[in-house]
Amino acid sequence: MRITDIRETAIPLKSDLKNSSIDFSEMTTSVVAVITDVIRDGRPVAGFAFNSTGRYACGAQMRARFIPRILEADPKSLLNAAGDNLDPEKILAVMMRNEKSGGHSERSVGIGTIEVAVWDAIAKIEGKPLHRVLAERYNGGKVQDKVFCYVGGGWYAPGKTTKDLQDEMRRHLDAGYTMVKMKIGGAPLKEDMSRIEAVKSVVGNRGELAVDANSKFERDEAIAYAKAMSPYGLRWYEEPCDPLDFATLRDISEAYDGAISTGENLFSTQDVENLVRFGGLKAERRDVIQVDPPQAYGIVQYSRTLDMLKRHNWPRAGLFPHGGNQMSLHIAGGFGLGGAESYPGVFGAFAGFADDAKLENGYLKLPDRPGIGFEGQAALYRIMRDLAA
Repeated sequence: MRITDIRETAIPLKSDLKNSSIDFSEMTTSVVAVITDVIRDGRPVAGFAFNSTGRYACGAQMRARFIPRILEADPKSLLNAAGDNLDPEKILAVMMRNEKSGGHSERSVGIGTIEVAVWDAIAKIEGKPLHRVLAERYNGGKVQDKVFCYVGGGWYAPGKTTKDLQDEMRRHLDAGYTMVKMKIGGAPLKEDMSRIEAVKSVVGNRGELAVDANSKFERDEAIAYAKAMSPYGLRWYEEPCDPLDFATLRDISEAYDGAISTGENLFSTQDVENLVRFGGLKAERRDVIQVDPPQAYGIVQYSRTLDMLKRHNWPRAGLFPHGGNQMSLHIAGGFGLGGAESYPGVFGAFAGFADDAKLENGYLKLPDRPGIGFEGQAALYRIMRDLAA
């Protein structure tokens, strides 16, 4: 068996939403198809993935370096020991050939997106959902049937009022979520505190509220927010400062009574290790690390990051992969992590889960379709199917 082709296309998100730092009006994402010569149901097996929202399409790097390295390699060198499926570790090593140390974000998104598409193909060839394949390889065979899932929202949008924000959060709670997250930092402190109070009044005893600053603040403003938010009993205060400013993060952590969450903008195992060494995070405080695997070299490297975190006594319950999509859902379920996030109706075809996904009391049932199961997302699968055709 062999990989016969790898294709990429850039798709615009066309969103008018914004957080405290960026808007998504120009944002694009890369969709990848890894096509094999294995036939299932009369068609070649193709694995799919996309670089989850927040980073631009990265097809130039893929086509210049990573795709040619895979296609030019001896096909047998990319197979597992049995020779009956692809080996993601070998494929990752081929993509990393002749890459200088450091400079992770320049390549980690392109490599990670291709690597996750490879996993989709692997699971389809095995005839299993990806979360089951990952559980068997990386979680002692502990297969889960559901994952805790919180919902992200509370975006800033033109003309959006506080009542609109409350109505949005009320809809999420009515849909079955027991934890909601809202944006802060895109308005003055006093206004943001009013927004938090308004959402807290809606959430009440129905669930928990987290906030996300999207790396907006310098040290003093971040600490001012920390002190102002302490009485609200929030689930976490997410990305209060630059993701690599571990000294400032440590100061914020010392000033804040509640939990801190960060990590979605870290792209290497080394940076995550520096985070837990120097960022002031505390597992016992229920702090959370949110690495996005498709944007950080993929699933094999994520497993290595988990091994590193285990050496630092960081529990898997304190890990929530960023993404809000089928990929992060399978990863959370397969590795037995604390949960996943959801962004329903936000990023067009790239948001959310299978069209028949069922949420009950804050938990999402894991899908049983082979692979990642993009075939269960009609709008997204049309893009992927056309790419592989």
